[in-house]
Amino acid sequence: MVSEKQTDAPPLPFRTAVAHTSRDEWRGAERVVAWVHEGGAMAASGVETGTIDFTRGVPAIESFPLEQVAECAAAIIRGPHGATVMQYGKGAGFGPLREWLGARHGVSADEVLLANGSLQIVEFIALGLLQPGDVVFVESPTYDRTLTLLRRHGVRPVGIPMEADGPDLAALEAALERGVPKLFYLIADFQNPSGATLSRAKRERIAALAEQHGFRLLEDAPYRPLRYRGEQLPSLADLAPARTLQMSSFTKQISPGVRVGYLVGDRATVAKLAQVANDTYITPNLIGEATVFEFCQRGWLDPQLERLRALYGPRLVATGDALREFLPDASWIEPDGGFFLSINLPEGVTSEALGRRAAGVGLSLSDGRGFFPTPSDGERFLRLPFCALTPEQIAEGV
Repeated sequence: MVSEKQTDAPPLPFRTAVAHTSRDEWRGAERVVAWVHEGGAMAASGVETGTIDFTRGVPAIESFPLEQVAECAAAIIRGPHGATVMQYGKGAGFGPLREWLGARHGVSADEVLLANGSLQIVEFIALGLLQPGDVVFVESPTYDRTLTLLRRHGVRPVGIPMEADGPDLAALEAALERGVPKLFYLIADFQNPSGATLSRAKRERIAALAEQHGFRLLEDAPYRPLRYRGEQLPSLADLAPARTLQMSSFTKQISPGVRVGYLVGDRATVAKLAQVANDTYITPNLIGEATVFEFCQRGWLDPQLERLRALYGPRLVATGDALREFLPDASWIEPDGGFFLSINLPEGVTSEALGRRAAGVGLSLSDGRGFFPTPSDGERFLRLPFCALTPEQIAEGV
């Protein structure tokens, strides 16, 4: 959501939202900020012990259901599926989990593809559905790793500027007049990195445009179950099922280490991507997929999601409270769920300069340019992941 809930300033669209804190106040804030340059928006490794890390959108370690996962893994290995998951398997993934997910999403098992995290599904899509030179629309800003993968395969990402309630529809329609993309990649709920949620009206319009122009929507929905307040909106897959491939992951719901993501789509596409998977790694992560299946079929997923909402909701509130206390004139998008909140720095202050001036003093920040198809658009952009930090760490960091 947008900052009118948090400040007295008039509501501003995301792409023009500018913080109004004075330069002197920002110089004071710089004294408690440290920088880790990542060569992109996300570090591949951890941050020094003792720092407050606002770079990575990782789950809190206290969120991991360690004993339950251990019990599920042991049950799988010792049970009737033990030999199956120790052997080579089909590229589409562990059948019982595909069936469970199909039932949860109201589709058949052959409309579900499993992979080693949803990012690998993007890789499979680039290999199986796209060609070098193809255009894919993305939100601007967007998930930096998706940008990296698309570019690696010679695909051209075209950014559609974000507003507080999702992509700018006028910019989207203007881009469509110049050419129709193969895909439009979106994170409709609690977007990474902005925190914005696509409004119902924009969801309906984007779904209609996809039907009208004949392009597909790639809906990345890992944060959708993590709504801390407000009412759930229909997904793009709900509104345009024939045009939408929807991805999600158990990374944020159970743990990154289980390495299980999934896609829900039409049978032909799932079969094609399953062949890409076969050609890529011969067999999927069957032990991880089966462990997740055991966790889900025991009825433990929904209580786990409730625990996550109870854990992370107060951390989102703490982030907003800290911004209101220490940066009262700033403009930001405060979401109703997910892992991220974002702000724009004042004119003349860049995320790179802010971090470099304060290097080595306690807080790690991401360079906002890595989240934008045109990096210069992100010079004043700052993403704040909040889930892995305690409210006390959040207040100190802000």
